[in-house]
Amino acid sequence: MLFVLPAAVLMAGLAWLYAAGGELPVISAIFEGLAAAVVGIVAAAMLSIGGRALRGRAAAVVAGLAFLAIFVVGVPFPIVVLAAAGTGLALGPERLGVTFGDEGSSRSASPAPGPRRTLVVLGVGLAAWWVPVLAVVALTGVGSIFSEEGLFFSQVAVVSFGGAYAVLAYVAHEVVRRFALSPDDVVAGLALAETTPGPLILVVEFYGFVAAYRNPGTLTPAAAGAIGAAVTVWATFAPCFLWVFLGAPWVERLRANRALRGALAAVTAAVVGVIGSLALTVAANVLFEDVRTARPLFATIPRPVWSSLDLPGAVVAAAAFVAIRRFRVNVAWVALGGGLVGLVLGVVR
Repeated sequence: MLFVLPAAVLMAGLAWLYAAGGELPVISAIFEGLAAAVVGIVAAAMLSIGGRALRGRAAAVVAGLAFLAIFVVGVPFPIVVLAAAGTGLALGPERLGVTFGDEGSSRSASPAPGPRRTLVVLGVGLAAWWVPVLAVVALTGVGSIFSEEGLFFSQVAVVSFGGAYAVLAYVAHEVVRRFALSPDDVVAGLALAETTPGPLILVVEFYGFVAAYRNPGTLTPAAAGAIGAAVTVWATFAPCFLWVFLGAPWVERLRANRALRGALAAVTAAVVGVIGSLALTVAANVLFEDVRTARPLFATIPRPVWSSLDLPGAVVAAAAFVAIRRFRVNVAWVALGGGLVGLVLGVVR
């Protein structure tokens, strides 16, 4: 956890700044610039991941279907992942663009771990993960904001696949539904996560802090936010160590499994579609002042009014995209640049 701790402390401070001072004109202007830059950042990430993952027509079809399932139909992210995995098993790796040279060799794999080691790692990992979470539930009650965060983000840690951008589409929907956060809160958290050293998935700490800050119960908002952030970070990252210690000895053997390679290729392709849904949702809520919604099936689809386009924000988003794709500027510098532009525009206005 030590590699996460410095960034987690910084993120907690930034989340407090947002929650306590987000209505101040200067702070609000900075976050508007950061949010606009995030639109370009997410678009660049989608193209980068898509360029590596979509290696054939079948993979592109899987990505398109995943996008429609998430964005239009409203299928939950875990079900999309499972459906993609099943599709990959049925199609096989070759039809999804996985060549023979991409596959590992079982000859060089280390011996499989024994059942005793597996059970010990599983037992220790589950205890380290769940004992603190269940202690929070016991101390604060099943319906408390802290218990809800611990249980929800433990679920996120289980269904996460494809990196932070992929799971964020699912998390963004759920934190709005479960914890009453706004789309602006979702984008602000992603913007701050882009500017901090550490894994992007620390964005969930921001959501945990803000949700608890606004529902403090008998605590002060700052204390509740700090506890919410700590519970969220633990529930998100503790399972990761379990997966690493449990699965690392099997990595080479799993890479040599052709059926599994097909399933993973299909899931990776589906992740591109999921990120596409995130990119469109973020762009609609950031770049347009008037956003209406439609609900043809089970998903709420944003419908921006084109005349309400925020032209300065669109320029910042385009500049962020070009800076990353064309000039390979570090994402953190791009995000910080967006915040600086937002500050300048706020002063000028």
